[in-house]
Amino acid sequence: MLVSQSAAFVTMLQAAAKTLSVATTTSVSRGILLSIRHYCKKTPATLRVSEAVSGAELGANVKVQGWVRSVRAQKSHLFLHVNDGSSLQSLQVVASSALNDPLLTFGSAVEVTGTLKKSPNQKQPVELEAEQIHIVGECNPLEFPFKIKERHGLEYIRQFPHLRCRTNAFSSLLRIRSEATTAVHLYFKENGFLQIHTPVITSNDCEGAGELFKIEPSGYEEEEHFFSVPAFLTVSGQLHLELMSGAFSKVYTFGPTFRAENSQSRRHLAEFYMVEAEVSFAQSLEDLTKVMEGMFRSATEHVFAHCAEDVDLFHKHVTPGHREIVEAMLKNRFPTITYSEAIDILNRSSENFAFPTDWGCDLQTEHEKYLVKHCGNIPVFVTDYPYDLKPFYARDNQDHPEHTAAAVDLLVPGVGELCGGSLREERLDLLRARLQQAGLEDTYSWYLDLRRFGSVPHGGFGMGFERYLQCILGVDNIKDVIPFPRFSHSCVL
Repeated sequence: MLVSQSAAFVTMLQAAAKTLSVATTTSVSRGILLSIRHYCKKTPATLRVSEAVSGAELGANVKVQGWVRSVRAQKSHLFLHVNDGSSLQSLQVVASSALNDPLLTFGSAVEVTGTLKKSPNQKQPVELEAEQIHIVGECNPLEFPFKIKERHGLEYIRQFPHLRCRTNAFSSLLRIRSEATTAVHLYFKENGFLQIHTPVITSNDCEGAGELFKIEPSGYEEEEHFFSVPAFLTVSGQLHLELMSGAFSKVYTFGPTFRAENSQSRRHLAEFYMVEAEVSFAQSLEDLTKVMEGMFRSATEHVFAHCAEDVDLFHKHVTPGHREIVEAMLKNRFPTITYSEAIDILNRSSENFAFPTDWGCDLQTEHEKYLVKHCGNIPVFVTDYPYDLKPFYARDNQDHPEHTAAAVDLLVPGVGELCGGSLREERLDLLRARLQQAGLEDTYSWYLDLRRFGSVPHGGFGMGFERYLQCILGVDNIKDVIPFPRFSHSCVL
């Protein structure tokens, strides 16, 4: 295009330069064309490292921008590995020793221009023969907390939340997390779900546990409110999804949720991400378990296919042996047991549990993990929990003598509870009675309206996204699967 435009421009010059000789005009034309061709030839294509190592633009003059992962200087040559976060694999750069610079160190940011060529080394398909290396940002390797030849553990790099994305392990985690997010959205899109952006600020306590972060702008008196009622950071988008399920048969949301739990354990965060879905016209818990299991399988298969190198890094170096556990999950159907059957299994075991296992007690993590192992170390659904253990919206099974709710949890290896859901109480009289009993009828009058106007049987569930990542990667501490962990008494960047 540039050449054709320049030809038109030259024609204009020739027409305008009647006073010049033909020889002079021809000389000007040739000079312009040569300058344009020189410019086009010298403008390198900017490639991501993932594109370069795949062999894109082989033989072309290219530019790569990233951070130095290793430096090796020899008498006549300089070898660098440059990574820009687009892949686990770095690009090898080969340069003349004349391009070496004392500021070219591990961690420094560089811009490298040169020719992309096939590598004589079988371990790497291509290499960049550098013509120019520009140091964009310096890095003092003595002060940098990560060292070039050390494999730092997750616990060590957790001390540096502002820098840990520079390590192989955490950059792999972030690519996996990004791809898993895509996989979840793809599953719901392909299965006819509508995404709803539920609010972060709400007046609802969906879980009923009271572990809420209250919101008040600075400058307001204690008795004043910015909103007409006290407002909090959301603990769940479920109630807003239920509202939408009165007009759309399948809806979901995926976003941050907050719990003011005073805990610094490996299992808890104050801010985390939840995947939540609601299905209208649901007739049984099986309508929900099909979605839970389908999403788990679809998302995991997608991540393993699109982030194979990153997943392998975890399964080989961070959590060796976990790959076989995940493969077993994908090969087997998820069994279902009732809460009553789960209590019977626990009481017949020889384990000395720290928490009681009487009927009516909530299952603790130790119980959940034992049940998973008992069922073959694969995910297992536990259904029909005691009615009094579940929130007001859970559907009453109206069974006797064991009064239960149509609720279900998905328990998985290494984590325990991954998903929790229930059929929702669509019967107005039963729902009103339970809200009255809890003293919440006025607070949730709008929720009762949903049952007055075109209500249908429906149900839904939520999945902790960080727990999902822990499950498929085998990571023990939940703080190692989120970019910026928030928990009680922690420093917030």
